[in-house]
Amino acid sequence: MPGRISSVEEILSASVPKIFEQAQNSTANHQKNIVALHKLHLDAASFTESIHNGRSIKLTGERVFEEKFKDILCRAAAVKKGTSQGDRVVKFVGAYTKYINERAAEIKKEDDDDDDDETTASRFVEKVLAFLLNGFEAKDKVARYRCVHFLAEMVAHLGEISEKLYTELRTALFERVHDKETFVRVQAVIALSKLCGSEDSSDVEEGEPTALEVLLEILSCDPAADVRRAALLNIPLSSATLDAVLARTRDTDTIMRKLVYSAILIQHCFVSDSSVMGLVHPRVLTISQREFIIRNGLGDREPAVRQAAATLLSKWVDVACGDVKNDENKSVKDDVLALLSLFDLTESTVAEDTLLSILDRRRDISDHIEFKDAYWANLTPERAFLARVFVEHCIAIKDAEKLDASLPVVTALAYHIQSAYNAYQEDLEVAEQDRVIRGEPTEEEEEARIDKEFVIGEMLKVAVNLDYADEIGRRKMFQLVRDMISQEALPESLVSKCLDVLRMLSPNERDLIRVVVEVVHELRDVSDEEEALTEPADDGETNFGETPMPTRVAPKGPKPSEDMSPEERARMDAIDLRCLSLCIGMLERVNGTFEENSTLEGILGELIIPAVKRKELVLREKGLICLGLCCLIARRMALNSFQLFLGQIQTAPEVLKIRVLQIVFDILMVHENDFLGKEGGGSDRIVEFLLLVLNNEESDKVQALLCIGLAKLVLAGMICNDQVLKGLVAAYLAPDTIDNQEVRQCLSYFFPVYCYSSAVNQRRMQHLFIELFETLAPATRDVDENQEMVSSAQIAAMFVDWTDPQKAIEVQDQPTDETIHIDLASDIARALFDDKMIKEDKKVLYQVLGRLYLPDKVDDDKIRTLKLLLHNLNSRRPIRDTAAKNALAKFDAAISKRYAEQLESFNEEDYRQLEYLKDLFEFLDDIIPLDDGEEIDVPRTRARKRRSESIATDITDSIAPDESVASAASSSNPKSKGRGKQTKRRRVSGSDDSDDNLSDDHVTPAPTRTLPKRAASVKKPQVVHVIEDDDDDDDDDEEENKAPPPPTSQNRRRPRPASKTTNVTQPASAENNTFDSIMDSEEDEDEEDEVANDILASEE
Repeated sequence: MPGRISSVEEILSASVPKIFEQAQNSTANHQKNIVALHKLHLDAASFTESIHNGRSIKLTGERVFEEKFKDILCRAAAVKKGTSQGDRVVKFVGAYTKYINERAAEIKKEDDDDDDDETTASRFVEKVLAFLLNGFEAKDKVARYRCVHFLAEMVAHLGEISEKLYTELRTALFERVHDKETFVRVQAVIALSKLCGSEDSSDVEEGEPTALEVLLEILSCDPAADVRRAALLNIPLSSATLDAVLARTRDTDTIMRKLVYSAILIQHCFVSDSSVMGLVHPRVLTISQREFIIRNGLGDREPAVRQAAATLLSKWVDVACGDVKNDENKSVKDDVLALLSLFDLTESTVAEDTLLSILDRRRDISDHIEFKDAYWANLTPERAFLARVFVEHCIAIKDAEKLDASLPVVTALAYHIQSAYNAYQEDLEVAEQDRVIRGEPTEEEEEARIDKEFVIGEMLKVAVNLDYADEIGRRKMFQLVRDMISQEALPESLVSKCLDVLRMLSPNERDLIRVVVEVVHELRDVSDEEEALTEPADDGETNFGETPMPTRVAPKGPKPSEDMSPEERARMDAIDLRCLSLCIGMLERVNGTFEENSTLEGILGELIIPAVKRKELVLREKGLICLGLCCLIARRMALNSFQLFLGQIQTAPEVLKIRVLQIVFDILMVHENDFLGKEGGGSDRIVEFLLLVLNNEESDKVQALLCIGLAKLVLAGMICNDQVLKGLVAAYLAPDTIDNQEVRQCLSYFFPVYCYSSAVNQRRMQHLFIELFETLAPATRDVDENQEMVSSAQIAAMFVDWTDPQKAIEVQDQPTDETIHIDLASDIARALFDDKMIKEDKKVLYQVLGRLYLPDKVDDDKIRTLKLLLHNLNSRRPIRDTAAKNALAKFDAAISKRYAEQLESFNEEDYRQLEYLKDLFEFLDDIIPLDDGEEIDVPRTRARKRRSESIATDITDSIAPDESVASAASSSNPKSKGRGKQTKRRRVSGSDDSDDNLSDDHVTPAPTRTLPKRAASVKKPQVVHVIEDDDDDDDDDEEENKAPPPPTSQNRRRPRPASKTTNVTQPASAENNTFDSIMDSEEDEDEEDEVANDILASEE
């Protein structure tokens, strides 16, 4: 027997290595070698030994074969990743595992053996798996990679294995998917993806994640794009994984986003090349999923992803019809309409982007679309949408031939619009009658009404692009649209579309304004309807069908509100809302000045000003919007009304405050010279007011609007105030804005664009760095436990990046300032002399020095000044921290080496003789070396949070507000909001102007340092506040919750009394009202009349 075993071992030792040697050189011979290896395996398995007196059999031959096979695996496990020979061996092992299990299954089927007895294949697989699992814990990353790689190739063809081995395999893969090496995790994810299909959720212990849950977590959270990519391509696609897969359309990796479209959504549209719709077929997906896919794909910043999304849409067009695809009478237009029916046409622009992408990419579709007369007679939302988008597409690509073939005749389209609108009115009347009888309309009836409204809107959009050379058609369309806007029943969504058509039909803006003003007077005429209505005039030109509304006589004007019943007053309010909507739409389309259109004066006094005075929030909001639009075209009115808008900001509800802030920023941008000009102090007071409102604001939406508005003004160069930049940096980094994504996203875009667009802007940020760092660095240590804030090192890194001259864009007539980082290094060196700066902050600044850009050419004085500062810093303020010391030494050596020629003849004594460097040497001579050679550590303590402790407060208070601004800070945040204790915004550092009012347990943070010759602003006198009880925290909080008064424009004829600008004491009943208290009291009525008279007088 030993002789036979020896012969088997010799055969295997000679044959198995030869087979693997051939397999590693080419995959073409794999099948042949698999068969040969299997034959050797069977031959070896036939050699057995009898033991225990013949009662048992020892599988000697199998053990020899398995040992030889393991020896080959050990040799392959040492081959590094990327070696083709190693990869071919892995594929060969996986193919051999598949082959022997298939052969074992065939033999078992032929013998009709249903027993679970072990076979040669099953024993071999278990031995190999157990051997590979030992390699999962290897210290060598290559060995771990190859063992997991072998398993990933074998796991799909393992056949039947024991429960114990399956559990060990699953546990080992759970560990390897979190391996520190990326390429190991990739193979572990592939193996686990193949294994999760056989997992039974009932076998998973409570609290233990399933394999699918682990894969979904890796798909979303793994930091390596290769690992996420492996999970995406191998994870089983099901309803449980679909949302996670679609979420990868927003992945940070471009290839990952592209693969979602090309490898998942396109390839899995049908099930296994059959006609059965797959899970990602457009008809199977929900509307929100379809819109999510297309919005992310077509809106991606990378062309490759947009191209993949466009390819997906081309696929969807072909499959959208489903079973109707084989209909011979079907046209390409039907395919497009079928796809459009899968989108919500009314709520988003995704459907329009989809259609434009198809028209651009599929010439076979765009060349065969045509709209005949019969098409316009039977419009559905999809058909109307297709016609409108196709017309706009032809205009965009300047295809006049297709445009002429697509557009209908003006008179015919007017008839279709009129018929659709008349049918819509009839449906409204029927619905009103049914509502009285049955109650609220059903969902189907409401959808039908919305569809008809949408069709009319699309036809009106098409009407804007018609050729109105036909005078008869033009008059017909003009009369139709005028009559439509004259009706109270016209939906709000159609008002702007009608005004667009009316603007096209009007010869000039004055005529458009005249028509709208006439309609407003007609609507507000409350005279008897029967007396007002007359038969429509028949001029022989406009009688093409019935108009929706008969002609009215001249209006007699509305009745006084005192003479109206509650029903009449409610109806009049509804009419005023409609008239205000018409005025808003008209003013949005007017580009001329207010003085050129005297017709607007009547509307201003009769409608807009009374609406501004109303207590109802909706009417006041629309009135303020109208007044703001008037101010954009009337300079004098803007100067007189600006105080009114700023007054509304103080106590208005959030909705109204947002509208007013939009108006304020629009006025500032349009009338820049009047409000933000260099003359006078109005600009500084306006900026100071807005910053204080930003600091005290609780609403996320209002905060975002303030940041966006200020960022636009700064980016446009209209505001050059350093306090604005400080306030925006504070808002960007404050822990309280971490959940306000609109603020963070706006400012994360603003700062790089602002800094890189101009060297002047970079220089401004460089001057602010030390001051901001000294304010923000302590704040990073004083945040609450439940808050998060970036570290001081990250803050410094951001400023270094923003001021990098290499990233600045070259602007004509404005050369790049490459010495910004040299000056920044000097500022940092000066700051490091400050004894009050703690050790951690100094370490951050030392580390920053190594990241600064050193240009090739630098002024001799600048580089010698920096060298002198570094030398004195080393000698008078040495630091014992090793990392900081090495950073300083490395930077000093880099300076000495790079500018050796300029520093060669440098002599400090001669340098002292220069008059303009007198301040520098005075600064250095005042530095007293520390005895212990170490900087002072200020103990870090956590101060009690107070209302005044705010990053923005520290920054904005560096310029003390004058008494008028300070006294007005009292009404931006009234205490009687009914919300209990308010969430404090950006309260993370101590205030520098409220030390007298601090409580005993308050710990004062480290004082900030003032750099010599840099803090050149003139100190303003301190504002004295009269406080009854200095120790009363409630009084302190109330005092600090106050908001600034709106800065009065320079062109105001008289300032508003202080007693009327501050609404500190408000009645308790006002806290639940939906309107502010500016015009609620009788005293304020007189003041509001003054404002209204000022506005009207400015136009006389």
